[in-house]
Amino acid sequence: MKLLRYGPTGQEKPGLIDAGGKLRDLSAHVADIAGEDLLPVSLKKLAALNAATLPLVQAPVRLGACVGAVGKIVCVGLNYSDHAAEAGMAVPAEPVLFLKPSSSIVGPDDDVEIPRDALKTDWEVELGVVIGKPAKYVSLEQAMQHVAGYCVCNDVSERSYQLERGGQWDKGKGCDTFAPLGPWLVTRDEVPDPQNLDMWLEVDGQRFQHGNTRTMVFGVAHLVSYISQFMSLQSGDVISTGTPPGVAMGQKPPRYLRAGQMMRVGISGLGVQQQRTVPARVPAP
Repeated sequence: MKLLRYGPTGQEKPGLIDAGGKLRDLSAHVADIAGEDLLPVSLKKLAALNAATLPLVQAPVRLGACVGAVGKIVCVGLNYSDHAAEAGMAVPAEPVLFLKPSSSIVGPDDDVEIPRDALKTDWEVELGVVIGKPAKYVSLEQAMQHVAGYCVCNDVSERSYQLERGGQWDKGKGCDTFAPLGPWLVTRDEVPDPQNLDMWLEVDGQRFQHGNTRTMVFGVAHLVSYISQFMSLQSGDVISTGTPPGVAMGQKPPRYLRAGQMMRVGISGLGVQQQRTVPARVPAP
């Protein structure tokens, strides 16, 4: 299934994409694509529905992040050896983990804000792993049973905050709008091999990133098991699994984002995002 959330910000409704590519409403069956509705028993009930009988949603409509009420995004740094090389960093012996706050999450086609005083805003196409069944101290052999599905993530980063402001990666990774998720959550049964997915990212029509998840240092099962040894993973949590080479920081010279540009981000079978970059909005006093 391709599950999604649609509607105005903060008022999203659950939906799915039917076999003909049309958006159908799921409000009569689940409250949201979130939490307990991502457990295996809940997904099984949704899969048994006749999508053709669900209410049709007329386009165009805004898509929200494909998962609601996300508790945390656990990100994995330097998880592609060729990206580590372009960053001038060693391939880690164990996964490098950092967190993005839920306040960074936006819809797949929402604007991405360039933060105030930013100097080096960067892009990163990443495979997102959405947790279904909660995971704590999970073995490698059992890890995949805790995965509800997958989505496209853009791990937007402000490198000057990340690398030049005290060495805390969260500063450069957690800005508002820095975690577009979606367009869909594609359930695990429709992705037979998450370690063989093409992924790419373009800025203003020029392709900068093109890779495949087969070159991950640590694969999906390893990451789910590993992270669960340090923190429990709850239903709806997202693991952002790292990026292949081609980021702005790795260009010669670097080509960081500025307001007024357009990113397109895609992974085979998981859909395409598109974000316009804009100056950071300042809330009214």
